[in-house]
Amino acid sequence: MDPALLPALYDAMIVARTGSVGVAAKRLHKTPSAVSQQLRRLTESLGVPLFERRGRGLVLTQAAAHVLPAATRLFDEAESVFRLFGEMTGSAATTLRIAASDYLGKPLLVPVLRDLAVEGAPLHFEISTVHSEEALTLLERGEVEMAIVSFSGERVGLTATRLFEQPFFWVGPKPQRKAPKAQKLTQRLEREPLLRLAAGSLGRRLSDELLERHGLRPASIIDVPSVSLLLAYATGGVGIGLAPALPIEPRDLERASIEPAGIPALPVQLMVRAGRRPVPAVQRFVERLLKEAERQRARLLQLAGKK
Repeated sequence: MDPALLPALYDAMIVARTGSVGVAAKRLHKTPSAVSQQLRRLTESLGVPLFERRGRGLVLTQAAAHVLPAATRLFDEAESVFRLFGEMTGSAATTLRIAASDYLGKPLLVPVLRDLAVEGAPLHFEISTVHSEEALTLLERGEVEMAIVSFSGERVGLTATRLFEQPFFWVGPKPQRKAPKAQKLTQRLEREPLLRLAAGSLGRRLSDELLERHGLRPASIIDVPSVSLLLAYATGGVGIGLAPALPIEPRDLERASIEPAGIPALPVQLMVRAGRRPVPAVQRFVERLLKEAERQRARLLQLAGKK
């Protein structure tokens, strides 16, 4: 192994994440020509092509795609070593990058972040708000250290810690007093709008499957980018949508009707890259997150028991 190739390998990893030499150069504080030179040097040393052009961007070749996870683990280890040195001398705070769905923020992340800030924990946070599948992609590409996702499967190279099981509910306006008879929320979709989450999200896939299974054709559709906005519409008196249980608060139950969606509860999990060395400051965050997840688990059981 030639240690002098490590900077070139790091540059290649950033190009793989961004899909662009120009964008990678800005992130690395280099010129595009300097990055391109590093890529040529690495390609010549390894003897295999690393990238191919697709549209206006660059993507890894099939051979190089097998190497990227190992490169990510290599730089994870290096980052952990420098973090440990920083904590030993008390000279550095750890930056923790997290990807999570928007609805997890207020009930799950805010209490943890607030408590750590009050304690003066040596942690800085960069939080990306994305749906679960995108969060996993960011984690696999090394753009974040953790992902908090609704996910029930397995991903090679990732380790999962289950936080709690989460049911899903149909949420919609309370029926009008003059309504001739009570109808299920899904039956009301014949005349009321469907609140539909973004394509690619778990909520969108689940609602599409349920509508197809029951042969339902909504009268109209309102596309919403987040669960928070879905609940705002439903509690405001417009539209019916499928929502995870976690963000549903007692005040929402006063202004809206909820019904079980008829699908098994799905796990919310904390995902990290396998083999990543724990850092004490990050471990404090994980411990607080697990404690808050236990509290939320008890609340979700109560909510499910009411329905």
